[in-house]
Amino acid sequence: MLYRKLGKTNENVSILGMGAMRLPVKNDDYGNIDEKKSSEMLKYALNNGINYIDTAYPYHNGESEKFLGDFFEKYPQYLADTFIASKMPSWLIENQKDMEYYLNQQLESLKREKLDFYLLHSLKPDYWENLINNNVFEFLDNAKEEGKINYTGFSFHGEIDLFFEVIDSYDWDICQIQLNFMDEHYQAGVEGLKYAKNQNIGTVIMEPLRGGCLTQKIPDEVQEIWDLADEPKVPAEWALKYLWDYEEVDIVLSGMSTLEQVKENIVFAEQGIANSFTKNDKEIMKEVRMSYREKIEVDCTSCGYCMPCPEGINIPKNFDILNNAYMFNDPQALQMQYMSLLTERERASACNLCGECQKMCPQMIPIVEKLKEVRGTFEKEN
Repeated sequence: MLYRKLGKTNENVSILGMGAMRLPVKNDDYGNIDEKKSSEMLKYALNNGINYIDTAYPYHNGESEKFLGDFFEKYPQYLADTFIASKMPSWLIENQKDMEYYLNQQLESLKREKLDFYLLHSLKPDYWENLINNNVFEFLDNAKEEGKINYTGFSFHGEIDLFFEVIDSYDWDICQIQLNFMDEHYQAGVEGLKYAKNQNIGTVIMEPLRGGCLTQKIPDEVQEIWDLADEPKVPAEWALKYLWDYEEVDIVLSGMSTLEQVKENIVFAEQGIANSFTKNDKEIMKEVRMSYREKIEVDCTSCGYCMPCPEGINIPKNFDILNNAYMFNDPQALQMQYMSLLTERERASACNLCGECQKMCPQMIPIVEKLKEVRGTFEKEN
């Protein structure tokens, strides 16, 4: 296992972290963790150098933290060398007492007196504004003074301007952002990664495989490009090593679901050296990216000229999810994203066919017709 310094914390962390949100379960019940299989995975990970475990209040319907608490109580020999990170459920906060309540509940579930890392979960505009209005910085300062938190951070799901605002607002220790070779300019992206590193803030990467889309159902034309490499790699290895090639990346989290995935990713991490990609590697990655993007159905640049929609539809987001379904040939997985990321009013089915958006589109996209396609793809039951 290779290790890097986690920003200003100066802690040596494994470049591969284990996300405890996709553990094996029984009877396809997300809240029913298979403790035997999960414990086997976790022991193997810890025995082979992984020392950063990421969890959160809602993972496995609240059971992830409890599983980890029970695991480390049963195997205390791992505690001294392992960092555990969890997150405040930002969407449930109504006042500062809620912040205290959830932190205390999480400490109880994890059977810890202090959390190594505590992050504000899933920051986006409305959550961020609410937390600021409820004096979240005062809460974090108090929690550190009381010895309940060692290091502070946040996970992020907003746009880049908000990321800069959040970074500059507090003396953070770490930040957690989504990044993979297809999403270099999505949300915080590479620009946010480098900005955080310039502030000496530790960087933790989530969604390195885009929820598995970059490793499953690989199109033949994409696989043909991968096969041109001087040193063949499987798609998961390409995706992880792309991130480790950035010297600004400290940890890459993987939500592993099987022991085989743990073993495979640990082998990949042994070669996760920064600046090790060859010119040919980078060219292949570029070609793969272009091949995926050629599958895009709607040539939307997310410029926003079509917004705001009078009915409240988030037109660019509808097209983004549709394009992902085409790129990764997985409409079922993207249907879940469509239903979870968009409110009923924001979905394509709210379109009243007024056509005002089409008059403003610089790409001259037939927006009304494409929204019908979105609805037909993701809302077939309607």
